Amino acid sequence: MADEGDVLTNLDNQPGANGADTQPTAGFINQYIKDLSVENPSAPASFQWKDAPKIDLQFNIGANPVNDEVNEVELKINATAECDAGQLYVIELVYAGLVGIRNLPEDQAHMFLYAEAPRILFPFARRVIAEASRDLGFQPLMIDPIDFNGLYVQRLQQKQQEDAAAGAAPAGNA
Repeated sequence: MADEGDVLTNLDNQPGANGADTQPTAGFINQYIKDLSVENPSAPASFQWKDAPKIDLQFNIGANPVNDEVNEVELKINATAECDAGQLYVIELVYAGLVGIRNLPEDQAHMFLYAEAPRILFPFARRVIAEASRDLGFQPLMIDPIDFNGLYVQRLQQKQQEDAAAGAAPAGNA
C-alpha cells in the first residue's frame, strides 16, 4: 500500500533537502469582516416611497503588509441607494483576508494581492452586502460579478502609459 502521508507532507510546504523552503506558495490564512456600517437614515418614511432607487456602488482594493510573508487584503465596498424622495440606505463594508505569500516573484505576488485575492473575497463580501440590504427591509442588493483580473490589467496598462508620458516630458533645468 502506498504511503499517502507524503501527499499531506507536500501540502505542508516542508523545507527541501538543504533546509531551504523554495516552493512558491500563496493562499488565504483567514478572511473576515473588518468594518461594516449599515444605515437606514430615512426609516420608516422610506418604506412608503414608490420610485425606483438609484444605486451608487463603489469599491476599492488595498493591501497592507503584516509581516514578510503575510499581507492583509481589503475589499472595500460602498453601496448607497437613493430615490427622488431621499436616501434609502448606505452600506459600507471592508471585507478582508490574511494572505500568505512565500517565494513568489514580486510581479506575481502583486497580481495575487490586487487581482486574485479580491476575486476570491468578492463572493463573501457580496453575500454580506445582500444580507445587509435585506436586513434593512429592502430587496437584497445582488452585486454583479467583477472582473478583478481585467481591472488589474487595465490599471497596469494605464500606469505604464502614465509612466511613459512622464518619461517623455522634458527634464527640468540641469
